[in-house]
Amino acid sequence: MAFEGFELSQIAVPDPAGEVSLRVRHGGSGPPLLLLHGYPETHMMWAKVAQGLADRFTVVCPDLRGYGGSTKPRSSHDNETSSKRAMARDAVNLMVHLGFDRFAVAGHDRGGRVAYRLALDHPAAVAKVSILDIIPTGEVWARADRRFALAYWHWSFLAQPHPMPETLIGADPEYALFRAQFGGAISGFDPEAYADYLAAARSPSVIHGMCEDYRAGAGYDRALDEADKKAGKKIACPVQVLWGAKAALVAWYDTLAIWREWADDVQGQAIDCGHFIPEEKPEETLSLLSGFFADSR
Repeated sequence: MAFEGFELSQIAVPDPAGEVSLRVRHGGSGPPLLLLHGYPETHMMWAKVAQGLADRFTVVCPDLRGYGGSTKPRSSHDNETSSKRAMARDAVNLMVHLGFDRFAVAGHDRGGRVAYRLALDHPAAVAKVSILDIIPTGEVWARADRRFALAYWHWSFLAQPHPMPETLIGADPEYALFRAQFGGAISGFDPEAYADYLAAARSPSVIHGMCEDYRAGAGYDRALDEADKKAGKKIACPVQVLWGAKAALVAWYDTLAIWREWADDVQGQAIDCGHFIPEEKPEETLSLLSGFFADSR
């Protein structure tokens, strides 16, 4: 059984646009560790890793706003309500609610984008950050080329104005989100986790939330990154970067070199897998996260 011994809750956190309710699993004991999931999944992507981490840490796994069982925020003209800044704000408020004003954080995919925005916007709250299989959003758009357009077409597709992508995805969510993308890998992961992803993705409000996330990425998030880079703003805490040796980052970017423009204390390595590191290589992920976060009090 996934997340055995964890508590599943709906936790309300404050927000300028109205209260946000987050579906959260939390358990374990020790220093606090926040785990943030990616697209098009839910917190269940951490199931094979969270159990082991809970032996050493108090592990907190929410669904991001717009995803899974968490609030689907109202759309805003600039997409701030679905931005990584808003999601980072949720994360800080969630951890404060649970009694933690300083914590470690690991994020995969979209969760990685929330994690580094969290470290930039709330440096006093983040002890260490581990970022899985991404480079910053602004760097992605600055380097977008033919390879990116063909392989990661969902970035542009999901960011199209409402209701075009929502309508097309809604006709067959399982095909659009889990079979047409990422080589169909997600549908072959843990059945309990996949059932959770699929149940969420069949909700029109979740489909809209995912699209709003990518609309924010193409505009609001990208602009924040560009402004921070121009100002020379950097992540203050130690950073771990992990990426899949069989995924796109290896072919497209010098991942560590890019992240070293964003933080002074950066370490990392490739793992012999594709994009979905915690699900493809849970034992290696557990070992690397445990080692990196061991002294993150």
